[in-house]
Amino acid sequence: MSSKSLARTFIVDVEDRPGTLNRVVSLFRRRNYNIDSLSVGRTERPGVSRITLRVRADDGVAQRIEANLYKLVNVLKVQDLTNAPSVVRELAFIKVSVSHERRGEVLRLCDLFRARVVDLHSSALTVEITGTEDKVHRLIEVLRPFGILESLRTGAVAMVRGSLSEESSDEVAA
Repeated sequence: MSSKSLARTFIVDVEDRPGTLNRVVSLFRRRNYNIDSLSVGRTERPGVSRITLRVRADDGVAQRIEANLYKLVNVLKVQDLTNAPSVVRELAFIKVSVSHERRGEVLRLCDLFRARVVDLHSSALTVEITGTEDKVHRLIEVLRPFGILESLRTGAVAMVRGSLSEESSDEVAA
């Protein structure tokens, strides 16, 4: 196995209880691992939330992260999606300074990235884009020369591709 540090995506299913997110984040703080991206939301199962974490880690560190997450109270399941077929997306809002004369140019660029305008003002517009981290980054770089007034990115959310695994389908049936 390679010891090269890569961007790793973990999905962690947890009981939706007070303090659970704090315990997960504290684990990373105690081990001095930096979280590049963090997103949390409810799942289709009542009382279960999903935490999506992106970190830079080599194989050994990734294995330790997974093992340590399983030791935490309220953690139900941990998956390292780094090498698994998965769908990973981010959402971003980008507010761009734009004159009336250059608005058409910005709109065409946004259209190329399948971004959509969610707010329009006489001197600025706000676009929404959903996609891979790289796609979001590229749109930001393309819009930078126009003058980005504000930008906000969510953390990545991730899901394994394909149908439910046998383990998951048993849980759903229960």
